[in-house]
Amino acid sequence: MTAEADLVVVGAGPGGFAAALKARRMGLNVTLIEKYDMPGGVHTTGLQGSANAGVGGIHTELMAEFAAAGCIYTASEKTHPDWAGNPLSHYEKNLEPGSKFSRSSFDPEIAGRVMATMLDEAGVEVKYRTSLVEVVLDEDGNSSTIDAVIVANEAGRAAIKGKIFIDGTGSAELAAGAGAPFVRGGGPQPETADWDGENRPIPGGLLWIMSGIDFGRVAAYQKSAKDPMLSKLIEQARAAGDIPPDLYRPRMSGSGVYGDYYIGHPTLDLSPIRANGSYILWQNVPYEWKLHMDDNPEHETRADEMLRSFVEVEAQFLKKYVPGFEASTITDIGQYVGIRDGRHPVGEYVFSLEDAISGKSFPDAVTSPLTKTFYWEEFKSHTFEIPFRCFLPKTIDNMILTGASLSFTYETIFMVMRNFPWCTQTGEIAGYAAALSIEQNISPKKLVWQTPYF
Repeated sequence: MTAEADLVVVGAGPGGFAAALKARRMGLNVTLIEKYDMPGGVHTTGLQGSANAGVGGIHTELMAEFAAAGCIYTASEKTHPDWAGNPLSHYEKNLEPGSKFSRSSFDPEIAGRVMATMLDEAGVEVKYRTSLVEVVLDEDGNSSTIDAVIVANEAGRAAIKGKIFIDGTGSAELAAGAGAPFVRGGGPQPETADWDGENRPIPGGLLWIMSGIDFGRVAAYQKSAKDPMLSKLIEQARAAGDIPPDLYRPRMSGSGVYGDYYIGHPTLDLSPIRANGSYILWQNVPYEWKLHMDDNPEHETRADEMLRSFVEVEAQFLKKYVPGFEASTITDIGQYVGIRDGRHPVGEYVFSLEDAISGKSFPDAVTSPLTKTFYWEEFKSHTFEIPFRCFLPKTIDNMILTGASLSFTYETIFMVMRNFPWCTQTGEIAGYAAALSIEQNISPKKLVWQTPYF
């Protein structure tokens, strides 16, 4: 054993970050393990950068710190008069053309540094560029406790012992390593003519940023050429051999929990970020490939290689064919392909779509009733509670789950409960629960939860 802590957090995404910060502020000795070079997960190293109004606690504090650092950029109908209702817009395409909107993002690099500073000032022991290798268990009948995690970095292998462990990986990597039961990513959607009956994961994506784009010229071309989807330019490029078949492929048809979201890439997919003229672009894994990137290294390698090649080809197409992109350059590519649908741990309670729709209440609710909008019902809203039991994986007594690794069914976690505010909130709840458990000298599963945290 090379280190020991009250709490060991694996993964410094929004959930792991907030868990480590909250627990340390409550007096715990905390070690945080992160495989990349800064906290924030898909929102920093993955470039998502989605800024939101504060929802309380650490998330509100974090948004204020981002604003103070000057790294939040807001696009609106004033900066982007032709953006609302534009089919090239990732988020605002469904708005009425010309309507008001506000889309805020943060600079991923600056935000990552802000988060790292907050952890450092709180006294969290962070080990960057460090990956989870193995989980060491103390097994006792039908349940187990984690004694230590084996990690690896440039210095080699090391063992870190802890009293409580938190899974902040976003893909239940710690839970799976500990042998906790989980459901593999994927579901029966969409039901198409060529459906083979296999549950395919909702595809992940690689995010990248281009700067130097004159969107006014893009919009002018869309109008003058009556080519809102850039279909004419895409066909020209395809005829010239400048576009591979998997880059701009048709949207899939059929029924499913997310309709046509993320299942095809028929045209450009943009969202403003950082400053005027800078946009984040999506490069999604073809749904047809059925890749399980969280548990199959060959799938992960294929996604990394192919999507980066697609980024290069798409950038060349945009510069060569699309007015307004002539002076554009690639300024960032995410360090990894984000996973939207990975392992789903089976906890002491599995929160389902039916729970959300029925507005079910729970005696161990960690939040007051939440109101969330669900995509699969044409943006209907539902109000419901989340029980603390969703944070507790079966068979492991001293582990707490967070964020996208909570015990939720796949359609619920994907559609509603994997965004930056929610993951930060669940991390804060997990850190708070860890501190109470150690204070009372009990396992998290024996913690009596009666009052909502948020």
